[in-house]
Formats: sequence, C-alpha cells, structure tokens
Amino acid sequence: MGWVVFVAGAVLSWGVYGSMLHQGQTQLGNPLKALLCVGVAYFLVGVIVPVATLSAQGNLSNFDSTGLRTATIAGALGAIGAACIIWSFRTGGIPLYVMPLVFGGAPIVNVLYTMWVHPPKMAPSPMLYLGFAFASLGAGMVLYFRPAA
Repeated sequence: MGWVVFVAGAVLSWGVYGSMLHQGQTQLGNPLKALLCVGVAYFLVGVIVPVATLSAQGNLSNFDSTGLRTATIAGALGAIGAACIIWSFRTGGIPLYVMPLVFGGAPIVNVLYTMWVHPPKMAPSPMLYLGFAFASLGAGMVLYFRPAA
C-alpha cells in the first residue's frame, strides 16, 4: 500500500502544476521561458537525482536498449504534454479549462493504450465504457460548474 503515498504525491503535484505553470508563464511573459524552466526542473529532478542515486548504488551501467528507447520516448511524451499545456495557455486557454480536459481525457487514453499494449484476457466489462462516459461527464461538469475566473 506504500504506492498510494506516491499516487497522492503525483495527484498533488500535477493538481497544482497547470495553474502554477500558467502563473509562471504569465509572470515570465513568454511561454518558451516557462518551458525552459520546466526543462530545467526535469533535468534537476529527472537527471541529477537518478544519476546520483544510481551512482551511489553502483548501478549506472548496463541499460537495456529497448527499455532505454521506450523510457526515453515516454519522457519525451511527458515533455511534449508540458509543451502542449504551455501552448494551450499561450493561445487563450486558462487552467480552469485546460487542466480538467487534460486530466479527464488522459485516463481514458491511458486505459485504451494500455489495453492495446497489454490486451485483456477477456472482453472488458461494459462498465468500462460507462466509466469512460463518466470520466468525460466529470470533466464536463468540472468545466461547467467551475468557479468564476
């Protein structure tokens, strides 16, 4: 159950991410400056910490080439997602609209992609499709009933 703590950390981090990114982008006056800051943060957290930890463990070698490629593409997708959020803000989106759509749509895409990569042994329950509808409805309700900006 220890993994739930990390899920909570991701929820809290990403829950604040969009609004704070928009605020920083506005303060910097240029979305590319905000993207640069995101890149620096990715470097500090995503490069320095693992290199130091893996080095301390003597485990900074023998990377599987397939895993290296897949994980690098996944990282690029994360960075592309951050860039897309920044550009959505630049073109008029605000966190009250952008983030519910991102976080309402991403779980649906995640399940569909995961089912494609790891096909289920049995046909999915019809409740899955009801869940897709509820996720979409939930994002729509968050947008419709959002607080006035």
